Amino acid sequence: MLAKRIIPCLDIRDGRTVKGVNFINLRDAGDAVELAQLYSKQGADELTFLDITATVENRTTFHALVRRIADKIGIPFTVGGGIRNASDVGALLESGADKISINSQAVADPSVIDSLAMRYGSQCVVCAIDARRNSRFDTPTEEGWEVYVHGGRTPTGLEVVSWAKEAYGRGCGEILLTSMENDGVKKGFALDITRRVGEAIGIPVIASGGAGTMEHFVDVFTKANADAALAASIFHFHEIDIPDLKIFLSQHGITMCNRQ
Repeated sequence: MLAKRIIPCLDIRDGRTVKGVNFINLRDAGDAVELAQLYSKQGADELTFLDITATVENRTTFHALVRRIADKIGIPFTVGGGIRNASDVGALLESGADKISINSQAVADPSVIDSLAMRYGSQCVVCAIDARRNSRFDTPTEEGWEVYVHGGRTPTGLEVVSWAKEAYGRGCGEILLTSMENDGVKKGFALDITRRVGEAIGIPVIASGGAGTMEHFVDVFTKANADAALAASIFHFHEIDIPDLKIFLSQHGITMCNRQ
């Protein structure tokens, strides 16, 4: 079994870390640089930074903040929000990002995945998918899920597994799959769709949305076979600390990365 990863996420609005429920009702969660430094010291395997209003505000990501964070951490760093083209990616990599996460622009112009993977390598390109249940895509045996963009504001008419397969075929190196319905609710990850996406593609799947207990991480790794699990508020507000979580998961037979 490949080692599993724990990834804290910094959702950024106006330069501050925020967290909401179901992508709305955002509240302040602290200073992004201080949180990033803490997670790096605690043994997080990676850090994800998502500028959640960059796309809807039609601007690029906060590069200065990305640089400040990158200077303080010693773990892989993924940055997303407002990325439109290769020059945006280049600027983020120059600012200290190791990988980029692309969502809305990838749906608007899927060929951007091909071009970014060709220029920077698949390992640099994470395709983020924000998903919500939609009975329109139901099958006799499975619930249907639809892809959303613009920070979860806009439905696309795309079915999640099909879009994940296309993104994989175009060269992205990872899928960051967020269940909008589970996000912030703390009742567990969306296990079924996470498992289905993972079975359909040949690249790692990062599960996001729903973490509330340590047992939820056990479930997403063992029942959905996610390669990594991303969470925010439980780490920001010290409901679960990363060292304790890694010990708990190891005690449950899950092989963890160890960056401490």
